[in-house]
Amino acid sequence: MPDPEVIRQHKSLRHLGPWMQRPNLWHLNRRSASGALALGVLIAWVPIPFQMVVAALVAITVGVNLPLAVATVWVSNPITMPIMFYAAYLTGTWALDWERTGFHFELSWHWLMESLNSFGPPFLFGCALLGLASAGFTYLVINSLWRYSILFSWRKRRDLRRGGFDQ
Repeated sequence: MPDPEVIRQHKSLRHLGPWMQRPNLWHLNRRSASGALALGVLIAWVPIPFQMVVAALVAITVGVNLPLAVATVWVSNPITMPIMFYAAYLTGTWALDWERTGFHFELSWHWLMESLNSFGPPFLFGCALLGLASAGFTYLVINSLWRYSILFSWRKRRDLRRGGFDQ
């Protein structure tokens, strides 16, 4: 994890002052980690540039682990983005019962603005559906795995106190 004090003192982040002092932004616990990963996955489905900035601002606002939220946004990258956005388009056309047209993807702001007229509604709706679904799934899985690991460690400690695992 990066040093919180170095990040707090960064010239572009100093104006956030008290917002950057929240402990969950820097600590790994069940809620901050599962919330940060879910947030990062959700923002990864948003078809905008500077997703990392959006993830950082939302992480600061809701109080989840900042580095995890920002790093998780990289689920969508130049390699995975065309596949993700095509899946979003297909999901949107299915959910809205929309006729499919020739979908092609370009990694540019111009493409996004021009494409919103022709296949924007199913594409954006698909992004929202898949973003919410993957964020909810991520939250539940990470939260459950974290709880399971704690229960497993408690059980292991209890068994060690009783004299081992031979029961």
